[in-house]
Amino acid sequence: MAVTSEPSAQEGGAAPRHRSATRSLLRLWPYVRPVRVRLFGAAGVAVVASCLGLVIPLVLKWMVDGPVAHRDPGGVWLGGALLLALGTAEAGLFGLRRWLVGRPLASVEAAMRADLYRHLQRLPVSFHDRWASGQLLSRATTDLMLLRMFLAFPLTFLVVNGVTILAGFAILLSQEWTLGLVLVIPAVPLVILCSLFETRYATVARTVQDQTGDLTTVVEEGVLGVRIVKGFGRHRSQARAFRVLSERVRSTELHKARLLATLWALIMTLPELAIGAALVLGTMRVADGELSAGTLVAFLSTALTLRWPVESLGFLLAMSQDAATATDRYFDVMDAEPATAADRRLAGSPRRGEDGEDGEGGEGGEGGEGGEGGQDREGGLRFEGVEFAYADAPPEEPPVLRGVDLHIRPGETMALVGATGSGKTTLTALVPRLQEITRGRITLDGRDITALPREELRSLVAVAFEEPTLFSATAGENVLMGAGDAGREELLRALKVAQADFVHALPQGTDTEVGEQGLSLSGGQRQRLALARAVVGSPRFLVLDDPLSALDVHTEALVEAALRQVLAATTALVVAHRPSTVLLADRVALLSEGRITAVGTHQRLLRESAEYRALMSGQEREEGESGP
Repeated sequence: MAVTSEPSAQEGGAAPRHRSATRSLLRLWPYVRPVRVRLFGAAGVAVVASCLGLVIPLVLKWMVDGPVAHRDPGGVWLGGALLLALGTAEAGLFGLRRWLVGRPLASVEAAMRADLYRHLQRLPVSFHDRWASGQLLSRATTDLMLLRMFLAFPLTFLVVNGVTILAGFAILLSQEWTLGLVLVIPAVPLVILCSLFETRYATVARTVQDQTGDLTTVVEEGVLGVRIVKGFGRHRSQARAFRVLSERVRSTELHKARLLATLWALIMTLPELAIGAALVLGTMRVADGELSAGTLVAFLSTALTLRWPVESLGFLLAMSQDAATATDRYFDVMDAEPATAADRRLAGSPRRGEDGEDGEGGEGGEGGEGGEGGQDREGGLRFEGVEFAYADAPPEEPPVLRGVDLHIRPGETMALVGATGSGKTTLTALVPRLQEITRGRITLDGRDITALPREELRSLVAVAFEEPTLFSATAGENVLMGAGDAGREELLRALKVAQADFVHALPQGTDTEVGEQGLSLSGGQRQRLALARAVVGSPRFLVLDDPLSALDVHTEALVEAALRQVLAATTALVVAHRPSTVLLADRVALLSEGRITAVGTHQRLLRESAEYRALMSGQEREEGESGP
């Protein structure tokens, strides 16, 4: 069930066709295996406890046909004591079962949640682009809670009740087979009803869980975007959207409840009718002297003991279907191909190197500059025939990037310039492998990034994006995420480089909680903290996607002055929209319609490229006129 296409097919509410609940639930075995001893032990204890309940009618038969019939008070007291002992033992064993499964199943849920979170971190960005966050949240919370409840109760009692029913009917048939057949007859329609119920209930269960995920998404978006909602006065429309989804969930839940109620009514009615018929027939046979009163009492007591195991089938089947659906939803995510597996596909893809075609005006325009030696050709950051297309893009649509050839020498800063939609942000996302290239390769100091362990790659490359993301942590912790081994000295240096000294004026300084998404800070402050996070570890390669766009002119000048020192000691690719940012770079690459069309110094491109002049003059006309 790997997610290889849009998740809407799975999230749309339709249960997979021909799905086997048993096959789905068996996928939980790797998580259950470590606690199997206690789980099986709990099931065994519950079976013994349930079978003790079947001994009680046999004691009653002995009491009625023996001490009661013979007016023996001592025998009655003995029978009463035996019944009390059996009841106490049954209750104690069920309590022991609960104790046996409590802690292990909590551990199973925690392990599954940890695996899910770990897997989400390994999945490519394209996966997260397609999946709504609410769907993922509901899988990590509601679905896993359902699975823990299933393992703790329905799984055990499906076994326990099955054994109890078989043992009980064996006792009934051995006591009086003719009356036992009366109780067996309803089994056939019950099996048919349960089969029909399973099919219909599975569809509804999947629908309601998917709709709950959609509802979670709306709530999350409403909370995170509360400023936009309030700013545009859209609270009523948001409330209406929430109400529509909420009503949809309510309607599906009611449909689900009606299915369960119908099944439960039939499951309860048929056995009751059978017990009533057995009571009438048994009474008539006792009156005719064909059956002892004790046997009838024991028979009816056994039948009544079996009421709960039989009547609970609907409830247990419903919970099992909910759990099977939750398992499918959980493995919808866990089966999604992680980025490391996607790398293997790249091994067979064509590479474009020295024998491939050059991009338009790309490295060809660069070769005459600088007289690269052998070491320079291997070192630095190199794009070779890089192409990229989104997985969900129509086949006829051209790739976002097409044949990109670009070499950033060791210690060099390259500015990447292009019109909106030319693919600049996409190109920067390929370096840390936030997106996987479709064709070609990227190397760092001669090493293919797909051959590097992801941890090593991310330790070599630091990134800062135009839209910064901060976490619900302190300002210092947000910055230090950029380098696991950085200390206080590196933190202060990074804050100084990013001109983020405002942190020291916060109530608790660097220990101040910035809140979810850093919304307690201004846009420029968030961007400066993100830049500090990128430079705190003194990375060998730095990728900056227009990191100064939210800064005022004065602060931007201060950041640029401090950033020059950092750029002098690293190999950097900087997406630039303003001439002031371009001037930080040693050379500039012009990206046009997914291709590198020109590479050179700022002054050279101003002279030779009309497109580049237009881009620069669009930002600052004076800059275009100042070129030599």
